[in-house]
Amino acid sequence: MRMAAAPAIEPSVSLETRWDALHASAGQLAALAQLGAETHRSDVPEIGALLESANDWQREIAQRGIEDLDAMMDIGLRAISTLTDRGQDASTPALTLWREFYHAREAVLAALQPHQQAA
Repeated sequence: MRMAAAPAIEPSVSLETRWDALHASAGQLAALAQLGAETHRSDVPEIGALLESANDWQREIAQRGIEDLDAMMDIGLRAISTLTDRGQDASTPALTLWREFYHAREAVLAALQPHQQAA
């Protein structure tokens, strides 16, 4: 299965658009990792709502996190694409990258939704 590398996203593009693009790439990655499609989590507000209610420092952390996710996914997907071009099984590295994406995404969401005790 040939996988397109994550598109380079311009910094001027909104964080919401970048977030959505990352999730599109993560969906392709999940398929390579032989994972089912993610279901929508009703316990997490949409990124737009989180960004609107966030403080400036939270938006800055989210922006940096999304930039880091962009870089990680771009490099990782290119490496996985090389494996698939060679006819090698990419499910294990795809699963590893997907887990890294998942945890980095959770960190961005946590920065936008600090625990009530910390607020």
